[in-house]
Amino acid sequence: MKKIAVIHDLSGMGKCSLTAAIPVISAMGVQACPLPTAVLSNQTGYGSYFWDDYTDHMEEIMKEWKKMDFKPDGVYTGFLAGARQVDVILKFVEMFCTKETHILIDPVMGDQGNVYRTYSEELCEKMRTLVQQATVITPNLTEALLLLHGEQGMRERMEAFSHMGESQELKEIEQLGKELAHHFRLESIVITGVDVLCEDGSVKMGNLVIEKDEADWYFSIKEGGSYSGTGDLFASVLSAGIVKGISMKECVQKAIAFLTGAIHDAVLEGTDRNDGVCFEKYLKML
Repeated sequence: MKKIAVIHDLSGMGKCSLTAAIPVISAMGVQACPLPTAVLSNQTGYGSYFWDDYTDHMEEIMKEWKKMDFKPDGVYTGFLAGARQVDVILKFVEMFCTKETHILIDPVMGDQGNVYRTYSEELCEKMRTLVQQATVITPNLTEALLLLHGEQGMRERMEAFSHMGESQELKEIEQLGKELAHHFRLESIVITGVDVLCEDGSVKMGNLVIEKDEADWYFSIKEGGSYSGTGDLFASVLSAGIVKGISMKECVQKAIAFLTGAIHDAVLEGTDRNDGVCFEKYLKML
């Protein structure tokens, strides 16, 4: 069975990070091997939370895995507790990865034009180094802009996007994706969860795939708000798909179909955005 090292936090509540990744990757017939970056009582979107930074434990786990001659087919990195963890992950790549290892980096730093509480310019700078190791990266629009322009540049570009029409906005984001691919010399980029205001006033959700300087959009109906863990679920489908040899475009379509039902059910149930989406019954689709 193929294996993916999942380098992410463990949050007891919120259906995100490892509690989202493990069931999805497992349902797709791949073994998820978790390497926790932090242990939290609940994800940080809630009003308060307990936090245990796992940076010092990560290398201890890696030493044991090295003794076991661990050879992952894939690596998926998500939420990091701080900039120092990027150095640990770079060491992980050096210790365990080969040219055949598929590495998905989700540069978790912000969303909706805002940075997360854990964000720092140091983290962003180190993330720029980390993404150069990736087979594919899955930033949202905010994170894509942070990687290229930093926090101030991100805010300026997000403001500019808010005044554009649909067609112009899509073209600008396509150009952004290509610029990101060229700058970091990446094979593939998926810019996730882009809210697009349509000419008729409705809103749709777009996911942009950039491969070999080609841009392909995949859209779905926008329902509800921004739910905890949807980006983690999306990236988990992609990480398992690429180690199984599924094309990036097909992975994205599979992830969208999986999440559409889960988000729809969360809206019907009136689920709080911090509690995540109702994805469990849709695992059979994977």
